Amino acid sequence: MTAAKGTTLIFAVTILILCCTCTNANEKQPGKVNFREKEKQVLDQILGPGRYDARIRPSGVNGTDGPAIVHINLFVRSIMTISDIKMEYSVQLTFREQWLDERLKFNDFGGKIKYLTLTEANRVWMPDLFFSNEKEGHFHNIIMPNVYIRIFPYGSVLYSIRISLTLSCPMNLKLYPLDRQICSLRMASYGWTTDDLVFLWKDGDPVQVVKNLHLPRFTLEKFLTDYCNSKTNTGEYSCLKVDLLFKREFSYYLIQIYIPCCMLVIVSWVSFWLDQGAVPARVSLGVTTLLTMATQTSGINASLPPVSYTKAIDVWTGVCLTFVFGALLEFALVNYASRSDMHRENMKKQRRQQYESEHALEFEFQPLVRHPGDPMAIEKLRPCEIHVPAKRENCCRTWLSKFPTRSKRIDVISRITFPLVFALFNLVYWSTYLFRNEGEET
Repeated sequence: MTAAKGTTLIFAVTILILCCTCTNANEKQPGKVNFREKEKQVLDQILGPGRYDARIRPSGVNGTDGPAIVHINLFVRSIMTISDIKMEYSVQLTFREQWLDERLKFNDFGGKIKYLTLTEANRVWMPDLFFSNEKEGHFHNIIMPNVYIRIFPYGSVLYSIRISLTLSCPMNLKLYPLDRQICSLRMASYGWTTDDLVFLWKDGDPVQVVKNLHLPRFTLEKFLTDYCNSKTNTGEYSCLKVDLLFKREFSYYLIQIYIPCCMLVIVSWVSFWLDQGAVPARVSLGVTTLLTMATQTSGINASLPPVSYTKAIDVWTGVCLTFVFGALLEFALVNYASRSDMHRENMKKQRRQQYESEHALEFEFQPLVRHPGDPMAIEKLRPCEIHVPAKRENCCRTWLSKFPTRSKRIDVISRITFPLVFALFNLVYWSTYLFRNEGEET
C-alpha cells in the first residue's frame, strides 16, 4: 500500500509541473501575433463577398479612367522541337504578368506580410491575354498546378504560370540548309481594346533564356522584343511579340547530304577509266550511282514541306543528279562511237582489200616492154610530189592524236571536263549561297 501511495504521489506531482509549464508558456504567448492567421483575415477582408468584383478591370495609372497597364516578362525554359515540315516549334516557358489593382491594397503590419499568395486565378481580375500564333498548349499540373498569384501590400498583382506551347513558325526555305529562321511568340488581348488594357514589356530584361539551351539542328543566335498592335473592325488591340532567331547547324547536312552526294558523283566518273569493252561494268556502275542519287534526293525532299520555290538543296541535288546521269550518257556516246570506229575500220579494211585486188589484176595485164617514145610511161615513172602548206601544231590536237579512236578521245576528254565543271559549280554554288545568307542577315 505504501508503494502504491508513493507512485500516485509522483504521478500527481508530474501533472502539476506540466500544468505550471503550460500556464507559463501561455503567459508568454499573448504578445506574439500569428501572421498566417492575419493573412487569412486580410484575404477575407479584400476578397470577401461584396467587396471585390473580378469582372471589373482595375483603374488606370493613379486611379484615373485610363487603360490598365500590364507588364509582361518571360523565361524560356526549353525549346523542344523545330519542325520544318509542319513549320512549327514547341517551347516551354514561365509566363509572368504584373499589374496594379488598387482595390487589393492591404495593411502589411509593418512589413511582416510581404505578399499574399493565391492559387485560384478566378478570385481576382485577370488580363484576357492569348497567344495569337498558338497551335496547341497545356498547363502543368504535376504534382500541383504550376501557377501562383501574389498580391503585394500596395495593390500590385503578380501572376506566374508554367506552360508548354506549340507555335506556328512560317519559314522561308530558299537557302535551306544554309538558312536562318525567325520564329515569333505573339501575345495579344482578346477582348479588351487599348482604351481599357495595354500590354508593355517589363523594364530591364523582359525575356530570359535558360543557360546551355541545346537544340539538335539549330542554334539560338539572339532574340528581339517588339510591339505588334493590331487594328480590326472592333478596335485596336495591344500586342507584344518576341522574335527568336535560329541558325541552322550546317555540319549535320554537310555530313549527311553534301559529302555523300560528292562521293556519288566522283564514283560515277570511275567509268571513264574502265575499258570500252567492259559494257556490264560501266552500265551497272552508272545505273547504280543514278538510282542511289535519286534515292538520296527523294529522302531529302521527304523531310521538307512541298514549296513552290527552289531551295538551295534542290540546286545541289539536281546538279549532282545531272552529273551522274551525264556520266551514264557519256558511256552511251562512247559505246556508239566505238561501234562507229569498228564500222569505219571494217570499211577501210574492205576498201584496202578491194584496192589491192584491183591493182593485182592491173599488174597482171600490164605489158612488160615499155616503148621509148611513150610519154605517158615516162610520167608514170616520175615520183609524185605533193606540196602541203605548213600548219602550226596545236597542242590539243597533238595530244588527242595519241588516241586513235573517237571513243577513247571521248573518255579522255570526259576525265578532264567533268571534274573541272563540277569544281566550277562548287565555286559558284558556295559563293552564291553563302554571300546571300550573309546579305540577308545584314
